[in-house]
Amino acid sequence: MMMMRVIRRCSDNEDGGAASSVVALVRAAALLVALMQPAAAQQVPSPGYYPSSTVRSMAFSQGYTNLWGPQHQSLSPDQSSLTLFMDRSSGSGFKSKKSYRSGYFGVSIKVQPGYTAGVNTAFYLSNSELYPGQHDEIDMELLGTIPGEPYTLQTNVYVHGTGDSNPIIGREMRFHLWFDPTADFHHYAILWDQNQVVFLVDDVPIRRYQRKPGAAALFPGREMWAYGSVWDASDWATDGGKYKADYKYAPFVARFSEFKLAGCEVGGPDGCRPVATGPGGGGLSGKQEETMRWAQQRSMVYYYCTDRSKNRANYPEC
Repeated sequence: MMMMRVIRRCSDNEDGGAASSVVALVRAAALLVALMQPAAAQQVPSPGYYPSSTVRSMAFSQGYTNLWGPQHQSLSPDQSSLTLFMDRSSGSGFKSKKSYRSGYFGVSIKVQPGYTAGVNTAFYLSNSELYPGQHDEIDMELLGTIPGEPYTLQTNVYVHGTGDSNPIIGREMRFHLWFDPTADFHHYAILWDQNQVVFLVDDVPIRRYQRKPGAAALFPGREMWAYGSVWDASDWATDGGKYKADYKYAPFVARFSEFKLAGCEVGGPDGCRPVATGPGGGGLSGKQEETMRWAQQRSMVYYYCTDRSKNRANYPEC
């Protein structure tokens, strides 16, 4: 309808001659391009500080090892990239060789297009093997989808237990990203210190979870390992479990590259300092805060603190 209106305006203006008609057509074309630009093409504001640039990429085997599904992994000859895939028989996962008390943990990921409902491609921190049923976890999960619908990036924080003996108290924040995660690699990172957890996508901070004074029990402060995986989460991952993994579209493939670990290892020197969250060495800068607001206003589709179905007693930080 908008295109017809612009064309009609050009054809109605015949008094200015051929030259003015050409100018009008050029202007109309420029207007149409502007009007038809998708929201995803909007310019991402600069955060002004790029923590990923302070950490070198490493070979996979330098920091990680296979955890499960080795037959569903393919490592490049130079060990700079790892492909995981899931079929009806299995998914696959890897784990950092060391545990950490804080640090920067990042990896670039490219996921598969098409029907991927039920598929969970994850990069996360956890101590579930050390504290079964009482563990901490910091998640970044790309949740598969159906054709025509976007992937969802779910971020989550669990503190002291999500096992069968405890209520599952997740702190989810979900996003429909400003780009297509199937078209190219993008860098997903967790920056964790003893005061805050910051989730970053291509160095854009999208979420900050802070430790509140006098509320240490609500913050993941124990040692954790870094993990990556592709697995079947059909019971909840896509539209609350409405759409399941359909293995006629298998294998479901996820590619990982640019492995980055810069953390304070358990047993390491006491003077270790984690990668700075902001350019001043403390928290997020004003420019990073502004960029985070942009990301949340533009891309956030769910926030647990505004979910009225949640038992508010379980979320005093809200």
